This record gives sequence, C-alpha cells and structure tokens, in this order.
Amino acid sequence: MQQLLGEYECKIDPKGRFRIPTDLIGQLGESMNSFVVNRGFEKCLMLYPETVWERITTEINQLNLYNKKNRDFVRYFYRGAQKLELDGADRLLITKRLLEYAGIDKDVILSAYNDRIEVWAKDQYDMLLDEEPDDFSDLAEDVLGKIKIDE
Repeated sequence: MQQLLGEYECKIDPKGRFRIPTDLIGQLGESMNSFVVNRGFEKCLMLYPETVWERITTEINQLNLYNKKNRDFVRYFYRGAQKLELDGADRLLITKRLLEYAGIDKDVILSAYNDRIEVWAKDQYDMLLDEEPDDFSDLAEDVLGKIKIDE
C-alpha cells in the first residue's frame, strides 16, 4: 500500500454511514475493503486498513500485561475498536457511540496520512487547524531536527 495523503470532506447519513472518496479508495487499492476503527488519541476516530491494524496490534500484543501502564495503554488503545467492511456503495458504518465520542454529527473530514485515516467532526478539525503553532518551523526543528534525511 502506498502512503495515504489528503483531506476529504464527507457527510454522515442518518444511519451513521459515510462514503470513502474515490481518490482515497484509489490510494488504498481496489482490494482494500476491510478496516478497523477505534478512538483516536485526540477527539477523533482512527481508521486503519486491516493490514495496518494487524501490524500495529502485533506490536501492542507483545506488551507485558503484568505492568499496569501497559494494561492501561492496551485498554485505551482497543477501546471502541470495531471491524468495518465497505458496502457496495463504498460506505462504512460507524457506531453511534463512536460518532458521539468524536462529536461527529453530519459533516466529517477524513485526514489521510502515512498508513491511516483520522475521522474528525468538521468543526473540531477546523478548530485544530486554527490552533496551529505560531512558528511551525520551530516545531519542525524540535521534532525533526535530529533526523538525518538521505538525499
């Protein structure tokens, strides 16, 4: 699977379904129709292609569950996780409980990066963008300053 990129505006129907945009499906590949969704680290939902979920959970499942911090992390990471399948109209159905957690009502933004997709309530996503750091270059230096990039 190639790296996922893009922001996509979608609508949630009254049943809790939204359509994955054609461009994003093209990035995922035609055979990619299984996903796992769970609560994100912020007030959003994380949508993982099933193969990515399996890779991540393989690492998480190696944690020592006799350690309380590990148990807490595992519990929080898996909270609300559910397997999803695209229907014939390229839609995914999200449970009401997960939609409520993320404050999603009607308008959503799918923010695709790396190998995953964040699902945000449009108003929450817009607020997140409004809170961008004053000097993004300082943040980039803090985060990436010690990484050597091969040219």
